[in-house]
Amino acid sequence: MKVVIAEKPSVAREIAALLGATEKKDGYLLGNGYYVTWAFGHLVGLGMPEDYGISGFQKSSLPILPDPFLLTVRKVKKEKIYTADAGALKQLNVIEHLIDRSEKIIVATDAGREGELIFRYIYEYLKSNKPFDRLWINSLTEKAIRQGLDNLKPGSDFDGLYQAAQGRSRADWLLGINASQALSIAVGNGIYSLGRVQTPTLALICRRYLENRNFSVQQYWQIQVSHTKEFIDFKSLSKNKWQDKKLVENILKSIERNGNTVTVTTVETKSVTEQPPLLFDLTGLQKEANKKLNLTAEETLNIAQSLYEKKFITYPRTGSKYIPEDMWAEIPNLIRALQDMGAFKQAVTKVKWGHFNKRIVNDLRVTDHHGLLITDKIPSALQAKENAVYNMIAFRLLEAISQACTKEITDITLQALHYDFALRGCKILEPGWRSIKGSFSDNDTGPVQELPELKKGDELKIKDASVLEKKTRPPVLYTEAGLLSAMETAGKEIENEEGRKAMQNVGIGTPATRASIIETLFSRNYIQRGNKSLLPTDKGLQVYELVKDKKITDVAMTAEWELALQKIENNESNAEVFQKEMEIYATSITNELLQTAIVQENLPSLVCPKCKKQQLIIRDKIVKCSDEVCNWVQFRNVCGVHVSITDIESLVNTGKTSLIRGMKSKAGKKFEAYIVLNEKGESSFEFEKSNLSGRN
Repeated sequence: MKVVIAEKPSVAREIAALLGATEKKDGYLLGNGYYVTWAFGHLVGLGMPEDYGISGFQKSSLPILPDPFLLTVRKVKKEKIYTADAGALKQLNVIEHLIDRSEKIIVATDAGREGELIFRYIYEYLKSNKPFDRLWINSLTEKAIRQGLDNLKPGSDFDGLYQAAQGRSRADWLLGINASQALSIAVGNGIYSLGRVQTPTLALICRRYLENRNFSVQQYWQIQVSHTKEFIDFKSLSKNKWQDKKLVENILKSIERNGNTVTVTTVETKSVTEQPPLLFDLTGLQKEANKKLNLTAEETLNIAQSLYEKKFITYPRTGSKYIPEDMWAEIPNLIRALQDMGAFKQAVTKVKWGHFNKRIVNDLRVTDHHGLLITDKIPSALQAKENAVYNMIAFRLLEAISQACTKEITDITLQALHYDFALRGCKILEPGWRSIKGSFSDNDTGPVQELPELKKGDELKIKDASVLEKKTRPPVLYTEAGLLSAMETAGKEIENEEGRKAMQNVGIGTPATRASIIETLFSRNYIQRGNKSLLPTDKGLQVYELVKDKKITDVAMTAEWELALQKIENNESNAEVFQKEMEIYATSITNELLQTAIVQENLPSLVCPKCKKQQLIIRDKIVKCSDEVCNWVQFRNVCGVHVSITDIESLVNTGKTSLIRGMKSKAGKKFEAYIVLNEKGESSFEFEKSNLSGRN
């Protein structure tokens, strides 16, 4: 007998059906010489400090450097105590039983770092020594699974992948546990969470927010003039930017008095070739879905995973935008499959058969998985968001195999008096890939105007002129798309040019983990959404202020670790050396945080509104009376909104907060209200008259 271990039940069922293992048992499927079972994600993980006999946060215990690391069954929190997950224990027992009864294991967890780690931690925890082969596939179509089963790879081929995954797991433990405990001890007021990747990511958000907030906006004015020639209307803009509005108005009057004309002084025409975009990798898809569909990175990943499990797309957690040479022959079939779908009929007619662009083919640039593709299984009915993401992937394939778009760009300078005006025109010579969706300019550049024939010395009448009031713009706040780009190109944050070159194409986190990093910052109450922008909370800013000059916020350092993990994965570097470096670094960070004199947050001194005697203790999650008999408490998370210190102070001193927006009722309906206190110190909502309907 052979046992196949998949990552989740849905994938196990697909594999079992092909293997003829159709008999259902408790926790597995049986038949034709196979047991097919599954994990539920991570059944086994690294033990926590209490598993090493260390309880609570003790300065004397830091740094905690496990030797060896312990593996434990996944735990769940019950009444403030973590205990082994009963479901995980049961499934582990099933897996152990099946491994004992089998001659060989076939590993069918997801083909990537995390999938490898899920199996290897189970294998190590069960102290198994059974031989195992690896099923390595890029999609869950019947054809892909059959090919994978016919070409199983030795498990040892993926030792580098496992060591990289294990190295990442241990590094996160060493940094996360030690730094979090050290900062919490140093502050002495609440629990703080720091991490190898989450803290540099938080620093990116906070830095950008502060740059935006502290930006000094400057007003300036420009002159815009409009013209008509050969029945074509077009506009030009002054190259000068003036700080004095009165001066600009006087200049405009002078131009009008001097014939109200402009003269063409330069005409420069150049041909520009725009290569088609490459295929999506996961981060690229997440950025596009955030911009166009306002989906979070986590939502996009979940949708892509669902499409993958339904066999409509290839493996989504990919960091590559290319395909290998041997896959090129399959591309025409994928294009043909789209011909019968209404959304793509028109686009497919624009594709030039026999002249496909092979720019996406590059064996050297394919990592564990190739770029995102559709499969030959075409969906008939999808949920709206699934359909939108699927369409993005399909349209991107059509664009990627299309020819380049060529444009003729004309830059013209005009002169009125001695002031220069500029305009740009664009003529499409060969639409190429841009004809697929009919979009000939990027959203962020705006449309480029069509121009008549103009040559040096031409004189044009000014049809209309106006003074435009403008303002200098602060650095834009990060959206999730912007943050994903910043994480992806962390090397650009490095000031040293040599270091920047070394870190090219290396970011912080991986395509597979960036969404969960962002979600972690939300769950820690470090960041929040303001429309599409990511904003730090009071707590997030406080953490940033505490650690902004510390090593743990160093984006370059985090990116270097990702590079080191890649080398381990490719068997170019030693995992043990990496772990030693992490231990040294964790020790350094811990000592740095413990020895730093922490400036306590300037919290207000408040008297309990119930007993009117004792001081209030202000924590991140609650505000409570220091007298246990009085026991007055006010939770700071109210209907999904974190109540600020300013509002707590107002509530206690005046009996009423400011209007709190964005709260959600149990029914999921958004509402806004004041939190008010009565004479007994009991809190309730007070609604504005116009908002009374928001109560239910």
